[in-house]
Amino acid sequence: MSRPSGGSGPSQRQLRVGEQVRHALTEALQRGEVRDEALETVLVSVSEVRMSPDLKIATVFVSLIGEAPGSQGEQAVIKALARNAKFIRGRVSGALRQLKYMPEFRFRPDTSYDNMARIDELLRSPQVARDLDADDADGEKED
Repeated sequence: MSRPSGGSGPSQRQLRVGEQVRHALTEALQRGEVRDEALETVLVSVSEVRMSPDLKIATVFVSLIGEAPGSQGEQAVIKALARNAKFIRGRVSGALRQLKYMPEFRFRPDTSYDNMARIDELLRSPQVARDLDADDADGEKED
């Protein structure tokens, strides 16, 4: 069964497995099974898991609750998670036993919230407001 050539996004299977991996990782981190100094004092949120097409690599996007994005603490947590990736892989394997291969975890900081804040800031800037007001005035004249 082949996929349509027009779709370049992830398959339904990649999305489903990514969500299952995200749930399993979240549970393992919530239970405090990973013992590391960098992880003991922070709350880690797993926002997304992207699976490779062969489902052997899981890119895990994490953010820290109450920590500034891009901070030293965030980098330390990413390094701690990477250091403990094999242990974490073993802890979540029970929840993912339906998979033929247990994926390798690669941890990355989640920057989507930063991007959203930057876009929101741009939309609220005086220059954009001025341009929108000019567009509204032009639209009224055409009617």
